[in-house]
Amino acid sequence: MARENRGLKADFDGLVSTLRAYVKQETLGPIRGLGRYLGFGLAGTVCFAIAEVFLLLGVVRVLQTTTTTFRNNLSFIPYLAGVAASVTFMCLAVLALKHDGKRHAND
Repeated sequence: MARENRGLKADFDGLVSTLRAYVKQETLGPIRGLGRYLGFGLAGTVCFAIAEVFLLLGVVRVLQTTTTTFRNNLSFIPYLAGVAASVTFMCLAVLALKHDGKRHAND
């Protein structure tokens, strides 16, 4: 009986507050979660990129110091090996991204 006496304005205000709460729940919460997800993903990407640079520098340095084959006019070969290793890492990363989507398609 008390519900019948509230009036149209009170019902409309209740509807607006319910819609506002719903929109906040369904948009702001997931956006915050997405921000954390992207932040950790970006941090991981930066760490892997730095690690790859150090690994490639190590490969080039090992080839330059431990072998006597790459002296004088063949001194560019360790750099080519570093570039080849970098391209290999990039191809593996792209393949991993492509296969990741296919693995979850059956869920």
